[in-house]
Amino acid sequence: MSDRATIAVLDVGKTNVKLWAASADGALLEQAETRNTVLPGPPWQHHDLQGLGDWVGETLAGFCRRHPIEVIVPVGHGSGGVLVGADPDARGGGAALPMIDYEDGCPPELDADYAALAGSFEDRGSRVMMAMTHAARQLLRIQRADADAFADAQHYLNVAQYWGWWFSGVAASEFSAMGAQTHLWNVPRRRWTPIVEAQGWGRLLPDFRPAWAPLGPLRDSLAQRFGLPRGLTILTGAHDSSINFHRYRAAGLTDFTLVSTGTWIVAMSREADTAASDQSRSATINADLTGEPVGGALAMGGREFSMIAGKDWQGEHVDPAALARIVQQGTMALPSFSNNEGQFPGSAGRGRIIGPPPANPSERAALALMQSALLTVTCADVLAGGERLILDGTFLREPLYAPLVAALRPGRPTAFSDEPQGVVMGALQLAGHDAPSRPALTLDPVTPIQIPGLAQYGRRWRINAEEQGA
Repeated sequence: MSDRATIAVLDVGKTNVKLWAASADGALLEQAETRNTVLPGPPWQHHDLQGLGDWVGETLAGFCRRHPIEVIVPVGHGSGGVLVGADPDARGGGAALPMIDYEDGCPPELDADYAALAGSFEDRGSRVMMAMTHAARQLLRIQRADADAFADAQHYLNVAQYWGWWFSGVAASEFSAMGAQTHLWNVPRRRWTPIVEAQGWGRLLPDFRPAWAPLGPLRDSLAQRFGLPRGLTILTGAHDSSINFHRYRAAGLTDFTLVSTGTWIVAMSREADTAASDQSRSATINADLTGEPVGGALAMGGREFSMIAGKDWQGEHVDPAALARIVQQGTMALPSFSNNEGQFPGSAGRGRIIGPPPANPSERAALALMQSALLTVTCADVLAGGERLILDGTFLREPLYAPLVAALRPGRPTAFSDEPQGVVMGALQLAGHDAPSRPALTLDPVTPIQIPGLAQYGRRWRINAEEQGA
């Protein structure tokens, strides 16, 4: 990669997909975004890989006409994967069977069988979570639904590595993606889990490559189809939250817990004792980019926020006066409004509001923000990782989020990253891996918001939330 190269970063999230063009020194040059469309069955709710591939190719071609792009780095969420055939150009994005949407309901008979096959907590790296969250459960469903198509398939690829294969034709596994609750990879022992051997899936799982390793050049057929320059280099790529966590570790930080926010609240810390993880909650054993264990805790915070704020919320900032009224009158949103129970076992789908109901959209938004902050603090407390809490991600667009989190954990340091695109910055570090330098990282301390009665409110909420799923 030349010193003047431009890097394209494909960031595939559950809800949205973004394509970035950035210079090697971290300047963001252009961005495009689209919905990650989910289609109904048959055979199940699935992602529109064909349509998304068309968007990626056409958008990337436009970027390449305006910028000297040399490298493409794919990044993806951790709860999906694609069973592929031999040809990335085949209809459906090369998938042997459609990519399961992880929020699709799990058939009850499959759910019962999977629980018996999934192995120990150490094997799985998490408890068995909602719907079709885990790659191993997706594979079992696909295998049982169409044994012939399953037998003809060539590889099972995590989200980022699927797009790496789509670009290059080269299949790979990668530590952070396989370690993101796939239930296929035992992170502490660095081995495939028992379900892989028992079901004969080993043939589908490619050899591991480092996240920063080149897979190969862009496929000729893609270059011809979209008018892309030949010679683009495709990297293996990584799990989105893990690549963002890597950014902080590469800057030399220790003794910290990172909370990334979006559809999910994802807390991660190298200081957490993964052997002591609370298996009754959404505690996780993730992998960093070198395959080493990283403790984690999850809650579906973005989904909770949208369900509480309601359809009338249009992205306005929360009114501090409305937040204070919520606390004063004791209005609480108890989890979980989504079908993920997060840190409160048995609470999935049982979310409710107690106390005086919100009087208007402003109070609903304040209540949703309060829920987001309380879930953030809960994830950090359950994880019990590094002392300093660092916040980043989508929730920081709301100015009151960080001060509210800091106020709910008095006496403990809270900071936030002033870099709104941490995943992209982490991806750029992969592209520059051969010429490493310690990345610049600015952290701003957070001043807690002052709301009378907030500490007591937070304690009452935690007691009520614990009882919600009991």
